[in-house]
Amino acid sequence: MYFDTRMMTNTLLKRVFQTVSLTIFLGLFCHAAWAQSDEVLEQQRVQYDEVRAKTILELQPFRHETAVVLTDADTELRWVSMNPAINGWFLLQIGTFDSRTAPTSYHIENPNPTGQTVRLETGPNPTLILNDETGTEFCAPWADGQSALNEARETGLPFAPLCGGRLYLRNQVSGSRTSLERTAEFLRDHFWGGETIVRFVRDSFFRDSQFETSEELEATGFGRLAVGPGAAAIDAPLEERPVIATQTELGLSGTDGHRMTLGLWYPVIGLPGVFASAMQPKAISEAVTQGPGVTSALDWVEARAITYLVAFDLGRFDLNFALGTDHPGLGWSPRPPSRIRPRGVPGPDGINSPRPLVTLGMVNPALADRTVAVFTGGFKRAHGAFKWGDYISINFGTHYGFIENGTILSKLQPSLSTLYVLADGTIGMKTWTEDDNVLLPQIRFARQNGVPLLETDPETGLGVPGALVTRWGPGNWSGSADAKLRTLRAGACLRESEGERYLIYGYFSTATPSAMARTFQAYGCKYAMLLDMNALEHTYLALYVRHEGDLLVEHLVPGMRLIDKKARDGSLIPRFLGFVDNRDLFYLTLREE
Repeated sequence: MYFDTRMMTNTLLKRVFQTVSLTIFLGLFCHAAWAQSDEVLEQQRVQYDEVRAKTILELQPFRHETAVVLTDADTELRWVSMNPAINGWFLLQIGTFDSRTAPTSYHIENPNPTGQTVRLETGPNPTLILNDETGTEFCAPWADGQSALNEARETGLPFAPLCGGRLYLRNQVSGSRTSLERTAEFLRDHFWGGETIVRFVRDSFFRDSQFETSEELEATGFGRLAVGPGAAAIDAPLEERPVIATQTELGLSGTDGHRMTLGLWYPVIGLPGVFASAMQPKAISEAVTQGPGVTSALDWVEARAITYLVAFDLGRFDLNFALGTDHPGLGWSPRPPSRIRPRGVPGPDGINSPRPLVTLGMVNPALADRTVAVFTGGFKRAHGAFKWGDYISINFGTHYGFIENGTILSKLQPSLSTLYVLADGTIGMKTWTEDDNVLLPQIRFARQNGVPLLETDPETGLGVPGALVTRWGPGNWSGSADAKLRTLRAGACLRESEGERYLIYGYFSTATPSAMARTFQAYGCKYAMLLDMNALEHTYLALYVRHEGDLLVEHLVPGMRLIDKKARDGSLIPRFLGFVDNRDLFYLTLREE
């Protein structure tokens, strides 16, 4: 079955490559400095499509390679733009490139891909030419025996500045782990049936471990309906909406102490365009719970469980994505049966490691001052494929795909929920199709995570529960075999209101996919997807507020603070912003004019 799918993909991608070649030739990609021939693009397309062991470079169909010989060293220098249209990641390789000696590789990042062009000027003295609004910089970090590159590598910094800070060398470092995650990985890696042991412990002791609820307080009618993305659908009028006690750490405007009226949005103090809300599924309007789409009935626990939501006005923020040092991983998930794996192929895309590229699980320091929020990305590769249902026989188990800075690290698969960002900053969320592959050359970031919680009804334009929301195995929702296990979960959705678009992050203290779908539906989301689950480090969200020169870190719930680190002086070092992490992340930055 997957052979037919791949044939369709090949035909479509051939059109994509022809289009890309023509577009670059016409100069429509403002950051692409070199035209690529149809012949080169065709060769790279063949490498991308082939089912075999391959290199990370062979997985990049739009790459541009330039090779020169260094006259003073009798060595060859190769400069590879991973995707010229995105202008974010580059690979510099220096060596003899023979079968006996591997070249030395350096993964270099452009921290300003939309504002700074990077071009290799060939000739007797090859030089990088960097252009942005501040002027032109000439840089040859390979000169003087690669002294600048060696010094940057020896710093041990995950991001080491090059060329006066106009570029960064990405250095491989170890990601941090919490004790819970270290224990889980140890069990899986060293004990027979370790996955079963971990699941037993989770199901027995961590079920509802983050469950949060509140008795209804006196209804005050405090708050307004027309704030942020717009209030959630609740049958009670404003003055009778339930008010609950909450434990969120976020500093909110308009609340009475730590009380929040269900379904209303409250502005986050110090972060214009960011809002927070609280919900208990039992309060959702019957027009939603009994409306279009099929979901399972909510039990009394998850009906009372508190959900926190944070909304970001996409007119103000850019969305970014980064892989962790270890996860999600690029090899095979153990979930699909081994019989579907082609012999000798180390992963579903022909690779099992990003090397010589470096993944860091951290925001580039050049973007730290503009970063307003981070949240954990999605499932590990071990859990990011299907064990039951139709998708195990399609595309080698339909492993979840992801793209960072225009570099394809795992192919985007049809039928999966996909959160993506295009080169022009456009943010989208949809169920990926074969036809959507025409977007590949324009994708800056993308992350897939299972099947949809909500899909957009083509007739009404409204979000309705996905077809597999109630099907535990085929939907790959994780949990117990009877599909009734509640657990801590996180998800995201897109909402349009009054001409504005919002990305909404949802933290569900204990919920099934059905509760998530109906909650996002109540908030008017057009599309929604699962992110990760089961532990606070997997559902982590923090906001960064600048106040009088200080950085204030506000966690969605207090327990997330324990995942951060502390310096010797006791000051907080925030996760993803102050140190590398083994998990992938999304982060939002202030949009520049």
